[in-house]
Amino acid sequence: MTAARKPARASQAEQSVLLLLFFLITSAALLVSHNSDLIQQMGQLGAVLKNPIVEAVLVSLFLANILFAYLWRAHPVVKAVVALGSLLFVLPLAGRADTSLLDLSIQVMIFAALALGLNIVVGLAGLLDLGYIAFFAVGAYTWSIFASPRFSEILGYFGENPGANAMGTLALGAVSLVGGLGGYLALQKRRAEQVRPGAAWTVALGMIVALVAWFFLGRSVFTLGEQPWSLVALAALLLISGAVLVGQALAQARGRDVRGVLLSFSRVITALLGVAGVFLVTRAALVMMSGQAEGLSGGINPAFFWLFLALSIFTAAVVGVLIGLPVLKLKGDYLAIITLGLGEVIRVLALNLDLYSAGSQGITPVGSASVPGFNALAGALGFEESQYNLLFLYLLVLVVIVLIMLVNTRLDKSRIGRAWIAIRDDEVAAQAMGVPLLQTKLIAFATGASFAGVMGMIFAAKQTFISPESFVLNESIMVLAMVILGGMGSIPGVVLGAAVVALLRFRVLPGLGEASANVEWIPQQVNPSQLQKLIFGAILVAMMLLRPEGLLPSRRRQLELHHDDNQEDDSGHGNAGALGKGNAGDVYSPGLAPIKENDRSGGAK
Repeated sequence: MTAARKPARASQAEQSVLLLLFFLITSAALLVSHNSDLIQQMGQLGAVLKNPIVEAVLVSLFLANILFAYLWRAHPVVKAVVALGSLLFVLPLAGRADTSLLDLSIQVMIFAALALGLNIVVGLAGLLDLGYIAFFAVGAYTWSIFASPRFSEILGYFGENPGANAMGTLALGAVSLVGGLGGYLALQKRRAEQVRPGAAWTVALGMIVALVAWFFLGRSVFTLGEQPWSLVALAALLLISGAVLVGQALAQARGRDVRGVLLSFSRVITALLGVAGVFLVTRAALVMMSGQAEGLSGGINPAFFWLFLALSIFTAAVVGVLIGLPVLKLKGDYLAIITLGLGEVIRVLALNLDLYSAGSQGITPVGSASVPGFNALAGALGFEESQYNLLFLYLLVLVVIVLIMLVNTRLDKSRIGRAWIAIRDDEVAAQAMGVPLLQTKLIAFATGASFAGVMGMIFAAKQTFISPESFVLNESIMVLAMVILGGMGSIPGVVLGAAVVALLRFRVLPGLGEASANVEWIPQQVNPSQLQKLIFGAILVAMMLLRPEGLLPSRRRQLELHHDDNQEDDSGHGNAGALGKGNAGDVYSPGLAPIKENDRSGGAK
């Protein structure tokens, strides 16, 4: 029997030519199908190209250019020409004739960034986060509140309800912030073993005294409307603190070492003082700015866009750490459930904090950046004035996604990336090898959250409107589906997964729904555009059964999932036949056993 010969693989030159041809054909088809004037002159062929299903297919084929440029063994120059030509020339040119194409491209890249962020948390660190979209919301609201008329309304409210002298509030807030932060850092350096039991008790009781003193000081200079701070709140806080300390006293009486718990208790009190200081300083600043409410009726100056781009990253990362701190001791299903709950908490807060988020009505209009000279350049390139902002955001999100991919790649190959993978594979073994679990997990959470935060801000600037309905649980599930579909742990895989899901969601399924809407024998109940969740669910089930490693898996993940398939039967190389029936010989070692005593184990010569 003759073994089947593998087909000859195309050479680099052949693949380069094929890639260029594919690029030219799909680019021409995309440009023609999105040119309304040309379509009208093409008669029946134009009607075919205008069909929503055909249009969706052409867009998908064009975007496949970038995938083929990555996968094929074409010449690097050809790859660069195809990738850069697609993203910097053809897409903007087609988007000039059809703005929806530019909008779709931005949406695909936003999803890709979200998928890359979640890939760090789920794919690399193995932390199942079902509330990931909350970080996206944090970034969106960070910019929207300040770049919309909502900021003026907030200033007006604080102008009418100052609560106290702004300088007094600022002084109290600054003292609280510095004292709380300094105390926390000082206590953080202390280890329980270095502190005597008496000193630990002194610090804990001193924190209670400082808390009571701070409360009455604040009560004397600050009011909530016409009411002073409630003594009930202080009583509740003292009750909780007293219960903790009494419990520790009883534990110490039974011989337990409670120094660690007392130090942790003191850290919590100092952290609370620091957070209270942040709130008071912010409030004082808003009261002092309230006189400018009318002048900021349209939001802050668009030039602050770049500052807020950094702030959205920082804010989302901080929220990621704050959410991660209490929950990252859990894992598996428990972590998934609690992150789901915390994600919903962020959405519910946005729904109920009417003063800041406008509740269910949402915030609009949200401003965007102002780049001197960009509008003139866009006008010279033939774009209309209404398209300037969309073109700017397209280029911005393109730069950001490239940076995010670079950061992902560097992290994946770095020491911290290997630590994430070690934790994902076996937490106990990783800890035994010296990997700090909580710190490493927090870095994963904060990194993933920061990617979502910056894209949330860009999303708000693109939509010019946000509401809590934009950040529901289904969006978190959708991002998770992108990661699973593309391949967990694979950077190009999750980008591909994001592109596939976005195309299905925004082009293919709506196109199918539109084309089948007037077909009599298809009931509206089975219209594809109405069955998105069912279709995505079916795709995920099929992927898990047929290709669990994803569409474009990483080599590492592929080996993990197909480890058993890759095992060769090595018994014939050694003396494993000694295990056979009737053979009483010794087996020198498992696997490739040495034949002679002096041979090295493992079959190595």
